[in-house]
Amino acid sequence: MPRAATTSDVFNAIAEPRRRRIIELLAGGGERAVGDLVHSLRLAQPAVSKHLGVLRTVRLVSVSRRGRRRFYRLNARELKPVHDWIKMYERFWSHQLNRIKERAERKAREQSRQQNQPNQEN
Repeated sequence: MPRAATTSDVFNAIAEPRRRRIIELLAGGGERAVGDLVHSLRLAQPAVSKHLGVLRTVRLVSVSRRGRRRFYRLNARELKPVHDWIKMYERFWSHQLNRIKERAERKAREQSRQQNQPNQEN
């Protein structure tokens, strides 16, 4: 079965770690120049531009021009389908965290009881 194009939807676009890193860099708010992203990512400018193109196609980023420079901004609302999908599985993580918390509290109570019991040796 052929793999879906990276520009087919937001899920495929964010499957690539370098694109997720670009999103992280842009998540700080405001706009970032391509040169700034190139410097932060330590990638060649054509590679960064290609990743930005994919993110732009799925509307995760928008671009504005000022003179010869391009500035990118995150459109975080476009990540909502990812959030909604992940949210369905939150109950599994919450349940697991609650079990870990209960186990730790039970162990702490047992240790406290053992430390508070008088020495029964005579």
